[in-house]
Amino acid sequence: MMLVTAIVKPFVLGDVRAGLDDLDVAGMTVSEAVGPVPAVRVELLVEDDFVEKVVETVTQAARTGAVGDGRVWVVPVDTVVRVRTGERGVDAL
Repeated sequence: MMLVTAIVKPFVLGDVRAGLDDLDVAGMTVSEAVGPVPAVRVELLVEDDFVEKVVETVTQAARTGAVGDGRVWVVPVDTVVRVRTGERGVDAL
């Protein structure tokens, strides 16, 4: 399982969400990113074999060609637990 994190311009968030909806992404966390320019942070937990599709979708949706389009990075996640049910791993997504 991987955590995909993207920092993008706020005005492309709708396009990013639409692209991820097309992939049937179950959920994501969106928060304000504080920095020198306005940005939002999008975080998603995804299965390993789905990472490249998610990264490609986010980068294409967020790309304007201008400086400051953002960044996307991926880190491994060892354990995920759904607090309400105690489910672990992929079942917790």
